[in-house]
Amino acid sequence: MTIPAQSKGSERAPGETLLKVEGLQKHFPIKKGVFQRQVGAVKAVDGLSFDVRQGETLGVVGESGCGKSTMGRLITRLLEPTGGSVEFEGRDITHLSTSAMRSMRRDVQMIFQDPYSSLNPRHTIGTIVGAPFRLQGVKPEGGIKAEVQALLERVGLNPEHYNRYPHEFSGGQRQRIGIARALALKPKLVVADEPVSALDVSIQAQVVNLLDDLQQELGLTYVIIAHDLSVIRHVSDRIAVMYLGKIVELADRKSLYSTPMHPYTTALMSAVPVPDPRTRGDRKRRLLTGDVPSPIAPPSGCRFHTRCWKATLSCTTVEPPLVELRTGQLVACHHPENGADRLPDDPALPEPVETITVSAGDPADAQAPVTDVASEKPAAKSEPVAEDEPVAKSEPAAEPEPEADTGAEAEAAAATEDAPDAGPGPDGPGGEADRK
Repeated sequence: MTIPAQSKGSERAPGETLLKVEGLQKHFPIKKGVFQRQVGAVKAVDGLSFDVRQGETLGVVGESGCGKSTMGRLITRLLEPTGGSVEFEGRDITHLSTSAMRSMRRDVQMIFQDPYSSLNPRHTIGTIVGAPFRLQGVKPEGGIKAEVQALLERVGLNPEHYNRYPHEFSGGQRQRIGIARALALKPKLVVADEPVSALDVSIQAQVVNLLDDLQQELGLTYVIIAHDLSVIRHVSDRIAVMYLGKIVELADRKSLYSTPMHPYTTALMSAVPVPDPRTRGDRKRRLLTGDVPSPIAPPSGCRFHTRCWKATLSCTTVEPPLVELRTGQLVACHHPENGADRLPDDPALPEPVETITVSAGDPADAQAPVTDVASEKPAAKSEPVAEDEPVAKSEPAAEPEPEADTGAEAEAAAATEDAPDAGPGPDGPGGEADRK
């Protein structure tokens, strides 16, 4: 059986560009109706540009839903990009077919987030970790079983667990199995999607140290996706901060944590707990108001302007480019923190007009001028009513009274009112016999 050879760029020197991404996009269509017509799209990734150098670790942080995991699946070609380009070792792999990508799978591997769902429960550990050898047609010296047992021992597991099933292991052990599977063919680039988020804190440190040791031993290049800033700080050489499908800041670890320049990065850093109570009060906390906008219809201009405390009028219309404002620190912001303002004369956003509800019984509100909407002039001011003076109530219009009776009709009516009640018969009281 022919063993697929790795790409010719395997001897790249440290510091050379291994992966280059330009304008990467991924829009998931939204379809409705009987004919499933597209009515919109979820812009999960909308224009990413960065590079990853040989032997370094690039950390990617951001809120949930900003497109980190989608980006990881795009650069490993588990998802087809909507736009942009992905180059690996100078070769464009953006739209390679499945058969053409088969040889590239040896060099680009992925560690998935959930160790419980990424392992097939029907297969043994030996079958799971040995699958890359069988799929790529690689026959190690001494056999696949011996190589798999060596991998298990390298990631801190017992080689005798070769015939066990995933349900017999804990979460940390399962994640180690996923790491062993990803490292089976000695890849050059490993994309780790939240490798420790599903693990206990004590196990997180072990897995992070394992990834660090394997990088030193095998010369690996990492793209680690996480939302834990402390983990990213420990393992990363450079860090990219994402917000709503875009990179807002890209810098080395020291610059980003000491002098963040994007307001969103400043807000993220201020949320990190400070263990020392003596220095806890020295840091200013930045609280973000509102929710993250929908990726279906992101805001125009800067996507962070709806939650930014430094937003101005240009932020709502002009999208800031990702430019290098300091050596090795790229920022996409018109008004960066810890740096010179790029638009110092831009007017601030108008404050929203507050709606005041006037109480009907408040005498102070009765003196407020009422604006005539049609003429935009103050209307006539109504005089206040004294507290002791009764207020006349508006009565409904009375019906017209009938004309007064005159003459004989008036006398007959008066006689009828003064007369005693007549009896039932002609001879009763008030009858005809009495009148005679």
